[in-house]
Amino acid sequence: MDNGRLSLPPLPDEELKRQQLDHMKRLATGLLAVATLIFIVARIYESRYPWLGYIRATAEAAMVGAVADWFAVTALFRHPMGIPIPHTAIIPTRKERIGRSLGGFVQNNFLAAPVITAKLRSANIAGKLAQWLADPAHGDTVGRHASAAVTGVVQVLRDEEVQEIITESLNSRVRKTQVAPLMGNVLSLVTAENRHQELLDSAIRLFDRLFEENRDALRDRIAKETPWWMPSAVDDQIYRKIANGIENTLVQVAADPDHPLRHRFNDAVNEFVERLKSSPQMIARGEELKEEILQHPAVRGYSASLWADMKASVLRHGANPESEFRRRVGNAATRLGSSLAEDQELLDKVNGWAEQALLYVVEQYRGEVADLIETTVAAWDPEDTTRKIELQIGRDLQYIRINGTLVGGLVGLFIYTVSQFFGG
Repeated sequence: MDNGRLSLPPLPDEELKRQQLDHMKRLATGLLAVATLIFIVARIYESRYPWLGYIRATAEAAMVGAVADWFAVTALFRHPMGIPIPHTAIIPTRKERIGRSLGGFVQNNFLAAPVITAKLRSANIAGKLAQWLADPAHGDTVGRHASAAVTGVVQVLRDEEVQEIITESLNSRVRKTQVAPLMGNVLSLVTAENRHQELLDSAIRLFDRLFEENRDALRDRIAKETPWWMPSAVDDQIYRKIANGIENTLVQVAADPDHPLRHRFNDAVNEFVERLKSSPQMIARGEELKEEILQHPAVRGYSASLWADMKASVLRHGANPESEFRRRVGNAATRLGSSLAEDQELLDKVNGWAEQALLYVVEQYRGEVADLIETTVAAWDPEDTTRKIELQIGRDLQYIRINGTLVGGLVGLFIYTVSQFFGG
């Protein structure tokens, strides 16, 4: 880019096109030179050989045609002979208008809905896609490309950013849910139909086992807590009282579904569940505990390990040609192609969806395409643009000069012949 102007990329065969253009220019100019030479010679000897008048008239008209067409062709690209004649150097001086016209032409003729619709209907996109997908080899190709695409995306993503997104997503989702009422609802399900009594029964069995395992420790504790002067028989009596009381209570509670302790347990559980659901203090405390957990380094470590595990799994499957991911994607693509090929109604629907989708995109952006063409052409460097366009079409335009020379000569011969016929 120079001074805000865009330089066009080199043509792939630019040197060849330049040689061909130079050759055609020399040929057209050579014809003009031949016509000029013939005219001079014929004009000199015409008085001696009158029949040379036909040749002179032919050469004269050929010169006029050659010069006129040279002027017309040259005027497209530059000022003839460097003279700023009005309406010459059309391409460099009217580049913006050309870009605007080209953009409007593409918008109105190439991106018109009837043109797009006709092309899509003749293309039968769904049918061709179905045939392609139905081939198992193509299904494997889809699986390979899908795996490569996923692997590429994973490798491009920055681990820190993904981990931050995961952490923020988890935290945001957790923060939107109040912990205490949720726990209350869970406990309500657990305690429905007195299922929480099973927890009490389990607790009683656990306490009974712990008591049996720690009888000696209880006896020793009683001995240590009583005065030193108290006889050991009294310690044993105290121990038996406590042990018998615990055992009797555990047996009674376990055997009696209507035991008062069970009712008190019911009341305590129900009260706790209700407080979890409605108590502002319990709800606030739950939110505090939740926030403490979210701020704990272990949570961030979990999100980091979660992404690391996912990434490692994706890379591992992507690198394995026989991975389950590739196989499943390939099989799914093949099944889709086979099903689609056998269902004409579905084919018609897919074609309709493709048509509607593309028409929507075209309708939304056809104006932007025209603007892109206009602004791009306007930004091109005038001299570079002129040179590239001349290389592309200049060789063909030289045929205008050649044809002008030949046709001009024939017209001149015809006029001179008619004038001689009627004048003579």
